[in-house]
Amino acid sequence: MTLELNIFNICRQPQDLEDVQEVNLLESILEEETYLAYQPTNLLFELENFCELLTDDTPIDVSHVFNAENKLDTKWRPKIEQLPPLTASLKPSSNEIPTLELKSLPNDLKYAFLGPDSTFPVVISSQLSHDQEGKLMEVLKQHKGAIGWTIADIKGINPLVCTHRIYLEENAKVSREMQRRLNPTMKEVVKTEILKLLDVGIIYPIADSKWVSLIHVIPKKSGLTIVKNEKDELIPTRISTGWRMCIDYRKLNAATRKDHFPLPFLDQVLEKVAGHDFYCFLDGYSGFYQIEIAPEDQEKTTFTCPFDTFTFRRMPFGLCNAPATFQRCMLSIFSDMIEKCLEIFMDDFSVFGSSFDACLTNLQAVLARCEEKHLLLNWEKCHFMVQQGIVLGHIVS
Repeated sequence: MTLELNIFNICRQPQDLEDVQEVNLLESILEEETYLAYQPTNLLFELENFCELLTDDTPIDVSHVFNAENKLDTKWRPKIEQLPPLTASLKPSSNEIPTLELKSLPNDLKYAFLGPDSTFPVVISSQLSHDQEGKLMEVLKQHKGAIGWTIADIKGINPLVCTHRIYLEENAKVSREMQRRLNPTMKEVVKTEILKLLDVGIIYPIADSKWVSLIHVIPKKSGLTIVKNEKDELIPTRISTGWRMCIDYRKLNAATRKDHFPLPFLDQVLEKVAGHDFYCFLDGYSGFYQIEIAPEDQEKTTFTCPFDTFTFRRMPFGLCNAPATFQRCMLSIFSDMIEKCLEIFMDDFSVFGSSFDACLTNLQAVLARCEEKHLLLNWEKCHFMVQQGIVLGHIVS
């Protein structure tokens, strides 16, 4: 008897769906091992065994049931590295004069100092007369509390004025991401940032959050610089000057109910700002960090890193509704000034006036409002009493 098997004919036959093609045991084995590694101590079993050994004369002490020897040591737990102790805590500039790096400025700008011995610098126009500069410095010294020189100066806007909320869609699925490996350079960047944010109270450790997001360390780009490529052609390039820690909130944002608060159109902002004689271009000091998150929503901002899991007390960058919350907050604070002497796009403030005295009066009103609402401005990014400047990537004069 001879059996002939034609493989080409068999391949053309209909497939039986009930045939076994493959058996994947990896997932079932992983679930079983994970359960064995993470299952909690059976309290009832331990107490029953303990009670059998008790007599009437035995003192009742069950503390040894929960000692470290009875806890399961597992290799499945993520490795947490210890943060080094803070060598020097950041202090507000009102308590300790900060040491700052003064960078080179264009010819139309210069540094002026609000404190003795060249301390508390600000950036002003170099084309002002002696009298104009004196009037400007008097206003800046009067409202010195509106300007920040370190992140420790941030007091935060009153939660009654603005609080960020994170509303989730119905039936939103929680996401807990595992930490990723970082090379030594990136790990050092993360450690420095974590220590800084912990020191000023912007973040705090948390261990039981349902939401855990990843961190990324990306290159920090500088302004446009003209460099030559391999063909000796001059091209504008953004040169990397360091590293920046970012939180990947994509899964949280996908489950978040969107806030459709409208942002201003860029062309309308530029049209209203252009055509004035004097400007003061102001910038918030880490603007998002000045707005608190509602306590019940803080755990949703939890992120993991090699040093533990932390959550934000203040509004971080990367949340989908953070720009809308910030713009709404700024409009509520400066509602009576917008379109009259001030234009705001996020944390960029443009104060303008038809003359030096008019612009100075408007600046004084804005600084007083910032002090009242504890809105802090960045000393390095604020340019006072200039005749032209860059607004949203455009030169305005």
